Order: sequence, then structure tokens, then C-alpha cells
Amino acid sequence: MDARFDYYGNPGGAKFAKYVNSAAKAVSDSTLPAATQELVKIRASQINGCGFCLDMHTKDAAAAGETVQRLTMVAAWREATLFTEAERAALELAEEGTRLADASGGVSDEVWANAAKHYDEEQLTALVSLIALINTYNRMNVITRQPAGGYQPGQFA
Repeated sequence: MDARFDYYGNPGGAKFAKYVNSAAKAVSDSTLPAATQELVKIRASQINGCGFCLDMHTKDAAAAGETVQRLTMVAAWREATLFTEAERAALELAEEGTRLADASGGVSDEVWANAAKHYDEEQLTALVSLIALINTYNRMNVITRQPAGGYQPGQFA
């Protein structure tokens, strides 16, 4: 598959991506656990069908020590026993935050309260920001049909 155009090589796209990447740095530098960050990125990317982001984040997670079994089970996290209660709360918030159009009320109070049991205000801020960011990246890549498969861990670090 070929991209519709080189979004990141386009001056406007590169400028926008630079600002989005700056926002992403605030999240990656937060106290939200790195493993949780990758799981959330993977789950939102699965929902949005973003192969580019799935390729990147599964490889980065594996390079950081995430197990193949946990990576394989992200799509079925509800039935899997491999995730902590905090990770499960983050994945549930990521799902509802990604599927806003599917729920008339957006993120439910129950899902929010569950996340708030496991994360402090700084971490919740990072989690909400991360969900918004990965959805932004997913949309940029899906709309322009960025090809997946060639990412090398740490390529954009």
C-alpha cells in the first residue's frame, strides 16, 4: 500500500506533527507508567484501524520488555487475566474516549471513577491527553493511508 501523500514530508504536515509531538512529550514525561501508555496507544489504534500506529507501538512496547502474550491480548483485555486493575481501567477509558460517537453520553461516570481510583490527577491528565493524542495520530495516518510494517523501534525518538 502506498500513502496518499507524504504527510510528514509536507511542510504543513511536518509543522503540525512537530506541535503534536511536542504535546506527546508532555505525556511521555509524565508519571503515567510507560507500559500503560503503550497499551492505551495499541488499543486505540486497534479500534481506529491504524496499522502504522499498531506497527510502531507494538514494536516499541516489545523493545521495552512487554511480553508477546500481553501484546496479543490487548484486543481482548476484558477476558484476559494478564492486565492489572489499573491497566484495565486505562484501557476502558481509552475505549470509551476513542468511541465517543458510539455513546450518547461520551465517557461514563463509572468508567471515569474507575480510572480515578487508580490514577492521581497528574496521571489522569496524562491519560486523557494520551487518548486525545493517539486518536489524532490515528486519524492523520488512516486518512493519508500511511503504510505499516517498516517501523524500527525508537525510529522517531
